[in-house]
Amino acid sequence: MARSAVSALLILLGCLLVPVSVLTVWVHDDLLDTERYVATVAPLAKDPAVQDAAVDHVGQAVDIRRNSREITADIADWLRAHGLPAEAADTIEGLAPQLDAALDQAVRRVARHIVHSDQFTAVWTGANRAAHTAVVDALTGKGGGPVGVEGDTVTLNVGAAVKKVKRQLVDAGFPSASGIPDIEQRLVLFHSHRLDTIRRGVRLLDLAGNWMPALTVTLGGTGVLLARRRRRALARAALGTAVASLALALTLAVGRRYYLDHVPPSVLSRAAASVIFDTVTRFLRVTVATVLVLGVVVALGAYLTGPGRLPRAVRGGAERAAESAASWGAARGMRTGRAGTWTADHRRGLTTTALLVPAGVFALWNHPTVLTVLFLVLILLAALAVIALLAATGRAGAHGRGR
Repeated sequence: MARSAVSALLILLGCLLVPVSVLTVWVHDDLLDTERYVATVAPLAKDPAVQDAAVDHVGQAVDIRRNSREITADIADWLRAHGLPAEAADTIEGLAPQLDAALDQAVRRVARHIVHSDQFTAVWTGANRAAHTAVVDALTGKGGGPVGVEGDTVTLNVGAAVKKVKRQLVDAGFPSASGIPDIEQRLVLFHSHRLDTIRRGVRLLDLAGNWMPALTVTLGGTGVLLARRRRRALARAALGTAVASLALALTLAVGRRYYLDHVPPSVLSRAAASVIFDTVTRFLRVTVATVLVLGVVVALGAYLTGPGRLPRAVRGGAERAAESAASWGAARGMRTGRAGTWTADHRRGLTTTALLVPAGVFALWNHPTVLTVLFLVLILLAALAVIALLAATGRAGAHGRGR
């Protein structure tokens, strides 16, 4: 009784730690690894929504309306001093809005050219690579560098793009743009009133390190080994893992909606916010889906090896198919000889090996996906089919010799 209770408790703890383990893997392998982080955010430089947001932020940073008003006012004052009628001088001074519109169009045109060129891609990739330490600091609450924490907001400095726009404006025939001050304009990456809570959660995940996934597997595996009915315990542990992954997926969906609802449209468009969130969490979502599918596959496998009517029917059908194939081959002179006989004698061990090999490959696979799980399942089914066929031919050969 106590053994069963301990087994159930360990399996429950293992299932509850699945979401934490998945988050830990994401933080360590995606957010805190420079190359993977740069590779993850690199496509954002080519995304239309992010490009439009960058154009808007660069355009706001290169704001030369103050200069245009000063220019028209200076011209009007000079003309008044030289005898121009006040009405004419006022008309010239009133040209500032039209000049503003022309300058805004020029700024937007130059900014759009830069943002849609390979220059911006290079600047984006280089800035993210150089800013990786700052990203880690921001997530752990330190901030600094191109990525910073300002109250409830995580931002990325786009000052490099602003400088390029200013330089090209001067080259395009707007010398007054040289008077634009260097502004450290920042693009909002994340905004939430719960940023402090999020940073504390990231620090806890960081402290968990690489031991959390191992601890989760150890707890669940020990619980299965302690169970009196291990097959049933394995099925329950796998289903619990799938349910925990589904809960994390739902939480991620709610978090995405919360994030999008709390980013002011004036700061970042919903389209840009959506693509930024989806890009940064892509590896997390893939991992969640992979663990969910893996849990369902393992639970289904454990069920099909059980004593139920449907599992027996499925296994019986497979055996009959193997026997029919062996008989068909034997009738046409196809023999497997000692290989078939040996397979029939050692089928249990071979089946266990066939189950363990894909599990080991999956454990050693670097960043497995749903396709990885399905691929390994197909390989396993093929291996089991070969074992069943060889065993059937071995039995058929033994019966033939007996007669």
